[in-house]
Amino acid sequence: MLPVMLTSAYLAPVQYYTKIYRAPYIMEERGDHYVKQTYRNRTVIAGPDGPLPLTIPIEHGSMARPCTRDIRISNHGNWRRLHWAALVSAYENSPFFDYYAEDFRPFYEKECQYLVDFNEALREKVCELLDLQPDIRISESYTDVTTCAEPIDDLRETIRPKVPFALDCRFRPAEYYQVFSARNGFLPNLSMADLLFNMGPESRLVLRASIVEPAV
Repeated sequence: MLPVMLTSAYLAPVQYYTKIYRAPYIMEERGDHYVKQTYRNRTVIAGPDGPLPLTIPIEHGSMARPCTRDIRISNHGNWRRLHWAALVSAYENSPFFDYYAEDFRPFYEKECQYLVDFNEALREKVCELLDLQPDIRISESYTDVTTCAEPIDDLRETIRPKVPFALDCRFRPAEYYQVFSARNGFLPNLSMADLLFNMGPESRLVLRASIVEPAV
């Protein structure tokens, strides 16, 4: 598998973490222009009635096209309390919620100024819980992959809420237990929080099973 270029992401989906699991290294783009309605400030969990998006409000500032690295989190609207309440409601009956709750709760109890810093701290926590030690390299200025010294798999426009994950030929989501599956069926490619709360240490096995290896 080639190195992979990804955007910053809030509690990114399973597809995103299969790249972290498998790629020799990850280049995280922060010098791109901020795009709305992406995983940069949105995650999707499994609510009682189906997929439930959670969006971090941001401050728009005066710049017409701000860079992702400059996006500040808005502290209006009590979003932290609402997001944590949604996570509790969705997963309090999952097998591993009590095991991981105190790892995630602090992120919703303190303010963080920049979106990329908040996302990075959550990503580091998720990797710690998965016992992953990925090589993450940060790009503070926009990267033109055609000028890179080595080939890189550019997934900045691929792993997005409105792009079908089926277009990613290296990802086929393996099914796993979900709290509301009897009501909603299996919901693929949700937030990594969904996989962790439902499968705990076996989450690594699900990630591995979701990777399509290239043909020899």
